[in-house]
Amino acid sequence: MHRLSVTPRNLGVIAVGLALAGGAVACGPKSADSAAKSGTDAAPHKGGTLYVLNNQPQTNFDPARLYTSGGGNIPSLVYRTLTTRNRANGAAGNKVVPDLATDTGTPSKDATVWTYHLKDGLKYQDGTPVTAADIKYGIERSFAPELSGGAPYLRDWLVGAQDYQGPYKDPKGLPAIQTPDAKTIVFHLNKPEGDFPLLATQTSFSPVPKAKDTGTKYADHPVSTGPYEVVSNQNNGEHIVLKRNPEWSRATDDQRQAYPDTIDVQSGLDQAVINQRLSAGVGKDADAVTTDTNLGPAELAKVTGDKALASRVGTGHFGYTDYLAFNPKVKPFDNIKVREAIAYAVDRSTVVDADGGSALAEPATTFLPPQAAFGYTPYDPFPAGASGDPAKAKELLKEAGYPHGLTVTLTHDTNKGGEEGPEVATAIQDALKKAGITVKLDGLEHNAYDDKVYSVKTEPGLFLAGWGADWPSGGPFLGPIFDGRQIVKDGYNFNSAQLNDPSVNNEIDAINKITDLSAAAKRWGALDKKIGAQALTVPLVHPVYKRLYGKDIRNVVISDWTGVLDVSQVAVK
Repeated sequence: MHRLSVTPRNLGVIAVGLALAGGAVACGPKSADSAAKSGTDAAPHKGGTLYVLNNQPQTNFDPARLYTSGGGNIPSLVYRTLTTRNRANGAAGNKVVPDLATDTGTPSKDATVWTYHLKDGLKYQDGTPVTAADIKYGIERSFAPELSGGAPYLRDWLVGAQDYQGPYKDPKGLPAIQTPDAKTIVFHLNKPEGDFPLLATQTSFSPVPKAKDTGTKYADHPVSTGPYEVVSNQNNGEHIVLKRNPEWSRATDDQRQAYPDTIDVQSGLDQAVINQRLSAGVGKDADAVTTDTNLGPAELAKVTGDKALASRVGTGHFGYTDYLAFNPKVKPFDNIKVREAIAYAVDRSTVVDADGGSALAEPATTFLPPQAAFGYTPYDPFPAGASGDPAKAKELLKEAGYPHGLTVTLTHDTNKGGEEGPEVATAIQDALKKAGITVKLDGLEHNAYDDKVYSVKTEPGLFLAGWGADWPSGGPFLGPIFDGRQIVKDGYNFNSAQLNDPSVNNEIDAINKITDLSAAAKRWGALDKKIGAQALTVPLVHPVYKRLYGKDIRNVVISDWTGVLDVSQVAVK
């Protein structure tokens, strides 16, 4: 998937992408369900204007260039896809459901061919019908170099797609996508992919009529299939105004409520200002929400003493894990006893504090996030309690040949308040000192940090990292980090351990053949536990999102798929 930068969580004042995830604040809702109930003292109704106050602009508002339907779900108001996420609170929101298609897809026996049929009555905002050829063309646009930025999976998954450069350079299109008739689309894959229905939720699966394609300018006035159409898109997503699409019908869309008449998205705002405006709720701000700005520790403290504000805090969980990453090719981390010693020495309680406290982070012992959809299986291969076990760590160091301790370097991002920042690094440094491990901190500016730790050529032995899910499944979580065939030698590499274990690779392949997502989840959980025993990472925390919404907002829904308020469900008083 993506790192947290896609779904932002700067704990000073904000939280995710894809952005976007446990603990509870002392007062206020403790779950997405209670958050939703707090906004339903009046029945939701149609009408009015919903204001969205965001820090990060919804840039590149082109379905080919959007990585997912993130951005607080705003793209999905305009772009419908073959499948979508179930618009429900909490874990129920992790289910994939049909959108433009009649079902979530029909796989071949080996899951290498997926067939979809379109619903009747699908129309664009101009009244013309949506066809399977439009979806094929929309997907093919995502391969065009000038429209880069979207999810890369189809280039790897579709037969013969590796070198395809999009319809502008190759109008013949991709033979791997077939449209035998106007309402049928068939995908031919290189290998079995049971997660294909989950991938089909991404915006690259949105139809684009070829005759209306304006290339790089399409984002300014895209053709809508959703409940809203774009009135204006200023400064590449800094200010987007949406109005009702008269051709959208609830008869073909049982997921989006589309209560407001207009949705006004203003971005580029200071994070503290966003929270101040939502807290005060004056004028239009009473009808406002944010999809990317979290409450920080100091702001949560203020909320604790105000029952009215506490009732307007939504709690979100997104599949994400912050962790310590090892490069076993760098000494002394080639010694598993050293890695195990560090795992025992880590004090997760201090890491939680560094990450903003128990309201904004939950301690993690598993790499997979604590959600059933991922295959979460509780385990702790190196049980050291909440505050670590320095005595056990010293014992392991002695077995490793370091009876008098050792000195290591921890690389981190200098971005304060970030999950890979100096606060967390210092917490790790202090904990390991108790076990006789001296930690030297190597802080790098954000871009330099990324360039160093995600390159096989320069990757350090120990660094802070994080990983989140493109969709709620163990596949996009464990695959990029532990599948040896995904090691990238000349680009960004996320398999920091450079693990290339045939048994792990084979199990990933076996699970990918399973089209029953519940059955697959159990296998992902078992694989997570198997890999965890090798001490290739030390899971630290799973983040939590706390966001205010306006006092006249109704029908708050926050699913575990995104962890953010779903604007397709919100009503204004």
